[in-house]
Amino acid sequence: METSDIIATFGVSLLLIAFFLQSLKIIKAESATYGLLNFFGAAIAGYASWLIPFMPFVILEAVWSAVALYGLIKLCTKKKSST
Repeated sequence: METSDIIATFGVSLLLIAFFLQSLKIIKAESATYGLLNFFGAAIAGYASWLIPFMPFVILEAVWSAVALYGLIKLCTKKKSST
């Protein structure tokens, strides 16, 4: 197993954990935990895609990371404005 495979496996595992926990209603899609798992999972999987190099997945994971980051920023600013 190559280094890129190990990195990709870890990143995709984070994404699947987020999906699994949200599907079972253990965490909410609007939670910081869900956002962080998606952000880091997509970023790590994107990095692994960059290493091999497979540009369609680099783009996919970059967009996924950006959307997750946007959600986290939105969540943080919402919490600050409500206090």
